[in-house]
Amino acid sequence: MNFAAAADGAELAWTESGQGEPLLLIAGQATAMDGWGPTADALSRHYRVIRFDHRGIGRSGKGEADRYTTRLLAVDAAAILKAADVDLAHVYGHSMGGRIAQWLAIDDPKRVRTLILAATSGGRGAGKGTEPDRAALEALVSGDATRLVPLFFSPDWAKENPDAVHTFFNSKASAWAKSRHFKASREHDAWSRLGDVNAPTLILHGTDDALTPLQNAVLLREHIPRSTLIRVPGAGHGLHLDHPETIGWIREFIARKSA
Repeated sequence: MNFAAAADGAELAWTESGQGEPLLLIAGQATAMDGWGPTADALSRHYRVIRFDHRGIGRSGKGEADRYTTRLLAVDAAAILKAADVDLAHVYGHSMGGRIAQWLAIDDPKRVRTLILAATSGGRGAGKGTEPDRAALEALVSGDATRLVPLFFSPDWAKENPDAVHTFFNSKASAWAKSRHFKASREHDAWSRLGDVNAPTLILHGTDDALTPLQNAVLLREHIPRSTLIRVPGAGHGLHLDHPETIGWIREFIARKSA
């Protein structure tokens, strides 16, 4: 386990595995790096995979309260790359991690070689983003894994991978940190700046994602100039884990756009 110093002095825990071109994984809201589980393992067979715990989550320090915005969390992500001695990386963000990755690509474009966005949105600004339905939002706020599992994963995958499911939904985090992560994700609005994303971008989105409806991905595709959208039939919000075919699509995209 390694630690990077954030701009406010908070210690950010990070780790790496595998060899090859650097690939930074940015986890979702209140989710620790361990939540990437089998996806990180699969990707590390092809890339130098770098993961980290967001501030206030897992083994990272909580830092200053006013730094819990997606844009400033992107500054944390840049600090991880600096600590790993990486000048340029592929960046893969899931859910809130995708929101953070957008800002990293906008504000620090020389660090982002390709951008992969899964189950995410440009935010709520100007009425562009499509909100989750009430039942899905209430389940998210509840934090009750029994209500959340069906929104994230297929029943068969969840049954076959109980350890991965447990790890994903049981990240160490205080109520203080969770509330700030929730607020950061909900207040994200990058729509007016997405046209500034220069990195080739792959958007992965489940057709059955109730937490971040598919229309959000369609709008991302319209706003990000060099982007490709793959709709994953029947997938929910956790497609980065329960749809391993996405690994092949990511590898193909990176190989094609890095050539």
